[in-house]
Amino acid sequence: MSHGADSLKSILFALCANTAIAVAKLAAALVTGSGAMLAEAIHSFADAGNQSLLILGLKRAKTPPSEDYPLGYGKSIYFWSFIVAIVLFSLGGLFSLYEGWHKLSHPEPLSYPFVAIGVLVFAIVAEGISMWGCVREVNKVLAGRSYWRWFRESRQSELLVVFGEDLAALVGLVFALLAIGMTLITGNPMYDAAGTMVIGALLLLIALLIGNEVRALLIGQSADPVVRERMRVWLQQRPEVEHLFNLLTMQMGNDLMVAVKAKMAETGSEQGLIDAINDVEAELRQAFPGVRWLFFEPDVRD
Repeated sequence: MSHGADSLKSILFALCANTAIAVAKLAAALVTGSGAMLAEAIHSFADAGNQSLLILGLKRAKTPPSEDYPLGYGKSIYFWSFIVAIVLFSLGGLFSLYEGWHKLSHPEPLSYPFVAIGVLVFAIVAEGISMWGCVREVNKVLAGRSYWRWFRESRQSELLVVFGEDLAALVGLVFALLAIGMTLITGNPMYDAAGTMVIGALLLLIALLIGNEVRALLIGQSADPVVRERMRVWLQQRPEVEHLFNLLTMQMGNDLMVAVKAKMAETGSEQGLIDAINDVEAELRQAFPGVRWLFFEPDVRD
């Protein structure tokens, strides 16, 4: 994977923003009685919890390898990302759907709606700053791809989660603002209830999308396709490599495991072959700093 994107920076941006937003939303929900605002408050508290778990996952992923875990604990960040995506997102989504259904069944007029609107505007600004910080990090590894393609191909689960959270938060805030605005204009609290349910459905959708991507990483995915292709071209252009038979990569959190099978150029001696392989391995690690485990097999056929 590319080490250009600083996931921790994006997580800290989001954690600070969501903590402040969650407190403001909860206060507004208690004052106004808005279901959409309460759904947004739960969403923001869930997001803040998400970021705390991601920070824990990044810390656990740095645990050194042991006899029982010779390839290290890098994949633990995928576990925590999966917990974040499925449990917290889904619970937040289901709670919002329940709250919306409750408001539909027992509609209540909003109190002090302009308080809710003011908090939502503040939240949009704060989430926008968080999203800007996240997008800056994503752009470092975009490599000319669309955001959707990056989302499907990225191997940084923690960055996927933060990106999905921030996007869902901004869209959810717009829905909440529209719902409260329509309730204020029409006097019909059903708009607030409908907005609450839309926010819940949005959270469930994001949970499924992120959960599916992290599931693939837990099963075992290769390096980012952009990195993998760069590595393939790099090996094929090496004068020591006459023919590249196979290149296998496995993403292990922030680290890569790489296995190469190739026909080496004639060196005239066994020691020359060993030196050539050592040179390729050393320079490959320099060209791709994420490579932690490297296995090189010389052969004459696939």
